[in-house]
Amino acid sequence: MTPFKGRYWHVIQDNMIECTLCPRNCKLRDGKRGFCFARQNIGGEMILTSYGKSSGFCIDPIEKKPLNHFLPGTSVFSLGTVGCNLGCKFCQNWDISKALDMERLQDEASPETIANAALQLGCRSVAFTYNDPVIFLEYAVDIAKSCREVGINTVAVTAGFITDEARPEFYSVMDAANVDLKGFTQDFYKSICLAQLDPVLKTLKYLKHETDVWFEITNLVIPQANDGDDELKAMCDWIVEELGVDVPIHFTAFHPDYKMMDRDSTPASTLTRARDIAISAGINYAYTGNVHDTEGGSTYCTNCKECLIERDWYNLNSFHIKDGCCEFCQFPIVGRFENIPGTWGRRRMPVRLSDTSPPA
Repeated sequence: MTPFKGRYWHVIQDNMIECTLCPRNCKLRDGKRGFCFARQNIGGEMILTSYGKSSGFCIDPIEKKPLNHFLPGTSVFSLGTVGCNLGCKFCQNWDISKALDMERLQDEASPETIANAALQLGCRSVAFTYNDPVIFLEYAVDIAKSCREVGINTVAVTAGFITDEARPEFYSVMDAANVDLKGFTQDFYKSICLAQLDPVLKTLKYLKHETDVWFEITNLVIPQANDGDDELKAMCDWIVEELGVDVPIHFTAFHPDYKMMDRDSTPASTLTRARDIAISAGINYAYTGNVHDTEGGSTYCTNCKECLIERDWYNLNSFHIKDGCCEFCQFPIVGRFENIPGTWGRRRMPVRLSDTSPPA
């Protein structure tokens, strides 16, 4: 495949360039790669080395992204590349996000091929996930444009670590997003994620106030790292003040991985406590994840308190939303709902593009 010239960079001097895609602003001499590994200075130009390649394809339930208020029960065609612009010590996908070998990119696919495959396989959406799509922005944007041409939605599963310059293009073609808010202190972001908190908060405010993208927030709760009541309350208070009470938040369980093998898995009781803090702060839709918790995973009407979507893991056992409202009291429920939910359930189905027909 012909090398793809990336965007968001400029020449500093001679053949040294500066990347302006994410707040790292990596400065690269000829031949060097950025922190994310996907972007490389080749001959004085920024090349996106992962364009048109993927570390694999899979069909997932949309709730796994996690998105609970976006086309519940439907299937989503998931893909990622390699690399990441964060350095989270707890990364749960480190074999992909920290891969320094382009040979992991086994599958080549044009944007049109991916959109066509999702359509043939009956998926309502395509999700950029596994590693952060910000670092393969140009590829994700082109896929999203091809998806829109055939009526397929696109979802960004991201840490939201992107510059003011690049943010508008990236989100202009997304229908939904899940933003991973890792913690709520700069110290946590700096020492545990090798990143910064402020750009992520800017992304969240941008999504809320300057786009029509449906978005939800995930917070991976790590014992003795970001699970204190004060930090959780500060985060929830900020969400209510800056984003409003209707942005769903998912508190998910950590398990020991990568460079944080010294911590225990998150107890279910900790997630319930975090959810209670969110609800007390005024957040209408707070969920638990990565644990079996039907109550914490279900959606309730904020007006009459009836259960509208009962979830058992990713299976929907009941659904009581009609025309975007509670069937019991007709109170509006925020999100992107259809009167009949999908029936994909909790299946996970790996996909080989060779098994689908090429685009016409």
